[in-house]
Amino acid sequence: MRTTEAAIPAAVPPAAQTAVFPILVSLGFCHLLNDLMQSLIPALYPMLKADLHLDFAQIGMITLAFQLTASLLQPTVGVYTDRKPQPYSLAIGMCSTLIGLVLLSMSHSYAMVLLAAALVGTGSAVFHPEASRVARLASGGRYGVAQSIFQVGGNLGSATGPLLAAFIVLPRGQGAIAWVSLVALLAIAVLTRVGMWYAARLRPSPASPTAPRATQVAHMPRVRTIFFVFVLMLLVFSKNVYSASFTSFFAFYLIERFQLPIQAAQVQLFIFMAAVAVGTLAGGALTDRIGRRPMIWISILGALPFTLALPYANLFWTAVLTIIIGLLMAAAFPAILVYAHELVPGRVGLISGMFFGFAFGLGGLGAAAMGYIADAHGIAFVYQLCSYLPAIGLVAWFLPKLEAR
Repeated sequence: MRTTEAAIPAAVPPAAQTAVFPILVSLGFCHLLNDLMQSLIPALYPMLKADLHLDFAQIGMITLAFQLTASLLQPTVGVYTDRKPQPYSLAIGMCSTLIGLVLLSMSHSYAMVLLAAALVGTGSAVFHPEASRVARLASGGRYGVAQSIFQVGGNLGSATGPLLAAFIVLPRGQGAIAWVSLVALLAIAVLTRVGMWYAARLRPSPASPTAPRATQVAHMPRVRTIFFVFVLMLLVFSKNVYSASFTSFFAFYLIERFQLPIQAAQVQLFIFMAAVAVGTLAGGALTDRIGRRPMIWISILGALPFTLALPYANLFWTAVLTIIIGLLMAAAFPAILVYAHELVPGRVGLISGMFFGFAFGLGGLGAAAMGYIADAHGIAFVYQLCSYLPAIGLVAWFLPKLEAR
């Protein structure tokens, strides 16, 4: 596999070689800004819960409103841009996030909060499939590294969002969210420049250059391909539903079980999200070295002993275990996405839209379900129940080793 991929960059035009890392870093930076803005929504849940007198089920529905719009729209965006690439759709989609943030800063009713969350989700739906395509286009054949650089930006943004909420928004109130809209304006400017590079890259090669022949696998029957995609989605299910328990309810868990103040709980959430960022970056590099399938095994199933221990740990070991879990589980997604790209070559937009959208949708549905479970049985029971989710990683046994094909 290393020999094959090493030969790919030589076949890429020199202009693309000089643009690889500037474009990847720009995409990662915009992913950071995008997910920083998105992560404000769950970080504000304690404030919204108190101000609007919400229960856990309603909190879960806010997550569902955000993630369901992203989940439903992303595959549609991916299919359309596979046929007609839209270089400037990245900047245009960020405008929806900008409008959602401004609306959220002025929302004084539950319905307005839901609408604001849905608009932010719409911006995410446009951003992720096309940005993932550009990252693969700028990869120079190092697809795991490219996806990890792109995704680690999102992880860092998700980690920074709770700190931004804890130390800036929460002390100053809901109206302070409007200042975060300046971040959206910065992202729009950078994405416009990325769109210019993408548009120039498309002109000499109207045919999609995102699936080099050297990486396409041997033809596989359609039924087998669909089955393997289903297996990958099961793996995403186990990872993202468990992750949703952290992004939506971990602060409440720490406050209830260890009597932490809100800011201290948000710092603990930041530690988990920072571990996710490191795990994503390391996972991308390891994916290119050891292969997609072994990385999936290690990252999802390897987290199982630690998730099982988490509900019974004290505060110190809770912090340690969350770091380990974040490192391991985050390494899975670059491997899963690159594996899916190779499984269905030439359909980067569709596959990215499906998997990013599926991830958002599962997170939203999982958060809504966990909200009802928390209301009925307590927040601690949620983490006891979710601790078994990484066992689904056993289905990775069905995946073939594409490198050998």
